[in-house]
Amino acid sequence: MRSKREQAILDNIKEWESQLVEQEATDFQKMFDKWVHNTIVKLPEKKRKDFFTKADGWLFHLHALIQSSQSQLEARNRILGTSRLFNESIEQLEDLKALSIDQLTYIAEQQTARHRLYSFVQGGATGAGGLLLLTADFPVMIALNVKAVQLIATSFGHDVNKPYEMMLALKVFHASLLPGRLQQYAWYNLLQELEQEDSFFYEGDEAVLQPASTEIILKQILKTFSIYALRRKLFQGIPIIGMAIGSTVNYRLTRNVTEFANRFYQVRHIVEKEKRA
Repeated sequence: MRSKREQAILDNIKEWESQLVEQEATDFQKMFDKWVHNTIVKLPEKKRKDFFTKADGWLFHLHALIQSSQSQLEARNRILGTSRLFNESIEQLEDLKALSIDQLTYIAEQQTARHRLYSFVQGGATGAGGLLLLTADFPVMIALNVKAVQLIATSFGHDVNKPYEMMLALKVFHASLLPGRLQQYAWYNLLQELEQEDSFFYEGDEAVLQPASTEIILKQILKTFSIYALRRKLFQGIPIIGMAIGSTVNYRLTRNVTEFANRFYQVRHIVEKEKRA
C-alpha cells in the first residue's frame, strides 16, 4: 500500500511532468533545432553513426572507470554506513530498498550536495585557469555528473556494476542533460523501462546519445568561448566574470542532473515496491 509520503512525492513529480509538457519551443529554439537537424542530415550516414557509436563507447568506458575507482568504493561504503543509522540489519545494497522513500532520498541528497559543490568549484577553477583547464572542463564535467547519477542509483539500492543498471543510469544521465522541451519524451521513455521485468542484462536499445545531444555540446562550446573571451577581464588580478560564468553554469547543470535522477529513482522505488507487494 502506498504511504502518504510516497503519494505526496508522486504528486509533486506529476506537477513537474505537467510543467515539462507545457514547455513550448521558442522561435529561436525551433530555428536552432532545424539548423541542428539539417546539419546532422548533411553528414554522411556512416560518419554520423560512427560519431554517436564512439561517443557512446566513451561514455561506457567512463562509467566503468568511475565505478571501479577507489573514491566510488568509498562512497558506496559511506552510503551503506549511513543507511545503517536507519536500519542496523542492512548489509548490502539490495537491503536499502527496505528503507522508506524519505530515508533513501536523504541518503541520495547527501551525495548530490557534495557533487554540486564539486561542480561549482570545478567551474570556478575553469573560469580562473588557462587553456588547459578550459580544454579539460567538458570531460571533467561529464565525469562528475555521471558519478552523481551513479551515486543516486546506489543510494536507492541499485548496483550500477550490473549491465542493466549501468545502461539505465547512463540513459537517466543523458535525459537529464536535455532541454526541457525534449526532456519530457526522454522521461516517458525511462518510465517505460520500468515495465521491464528485473533483469541482469539490458534488453532495450543500447544507444545512449542521440542527435538531440548536439545541443548539450554546443552549449558547452559557447560557455568555453565565453570564458575564453572574458579571461582578460580582471578585478584585482582575478578573472571574476569568467569564474562566475564557469561556476554558475556547472552548478546549475549538476543541480538539474541530480534533481532529474532523484525524481526517476524515487518513482522507480515506488513502482518496484508496489510490484513486490
